[in-house]
Amino acid sequence: MTSPPAANGASKTAAALAMGWLHTARFLTTAPKLEFLPALGVPEIAFVGRSNAGKSTCINTLTQQKRLAFASKTPGRTQSINLFSLGKQGQTDAVLADLPGYGYAAVPKADKLRWQQVMANYLVTRENLRAVVLLVDPRQGVTELDDILLEVIRPRVEEGLKFLLLLTKADKLNRSEAAKALSIARLQAGGGEVKLFSALKKQGVEETALLLSQWAHGDTQ
Repeated sequence: MTSPPAANGASKTAAALAMGWLHTARFLTTAPKLEFLPALGVPEIAFVGRSNAGKSTCINTLTQQKRLAFASKTPGRTQSINLFSLGKQGQTDAVLADLPGYGYAAVPKADKLRWQQVMANYLVTRENLRAVVLLVDPRQGVTELDDILLEVIRPRVEEGLKFLLLLTKADKLNRSEAAKALSIARLQAGGGEVKLFSALKKQGVEETALLLSQWAHGDTQ
C-alpha cells in the first residue's frame, strides 16, 4: 500500500527540515569527566557504541559535516564526552553528545573500567538526556558490552527515555541479511526504535534525522 502524494510530500519536507536542523551542529565543549559537563536545559541526544561501530561517521553524515566528530587514530583512546549544539545561529534548542567508543582491546583494563563507570553515570544521571542512539555493526550484532549498556538505560527507557538501535554499515549486508539483522535487533531493543543505516549509501539517514528532530522538539517543529 502506497502513501498518497500529499503525505509523501509532507514527509519529504519534514525530512528536509530535520536534515537542515542537524546541519546547524557546531562544537560546544568537551568534558573528560561528568563534573565538567555544563548543566543544560535543552534536550540532549547521546550517541554510544563500540569503537568500531562507525559512530563518528554516523554523526558526520547526519550533520552533513566531514569533521565535526573525530575518529581517533587509536580507537578507544579518546575518553571525553563531546557536545555539539543544534539550532539557528546564536540559539541552542538541542545538543548531541558523542560518547567515546568502548570495547577496544588495546585500551588498558583500568582505563576501560574507569570509562565504563563514567558512561554509566552519565546515562543514569544526566537530567536533560532525552534520547540514546546505540550504534551496532549488524555483522557482529549486539555484544555483551552493548547488553550491559542496555541494562543501564532500561529503567530510564521505561520512564520515557527515547532509544534507537542503529544498525550501521548496512551496505555490507544483502537483503536477506538485512531483514534478519532487523528482526534480531527488534527483539533486543526492548521496545526501542530500530533502523538500518549506511553512510555510504545514505540509507536511513533522513529517517534517523526526522526521528531525532521529533524527539528533540517533542514531535512538533
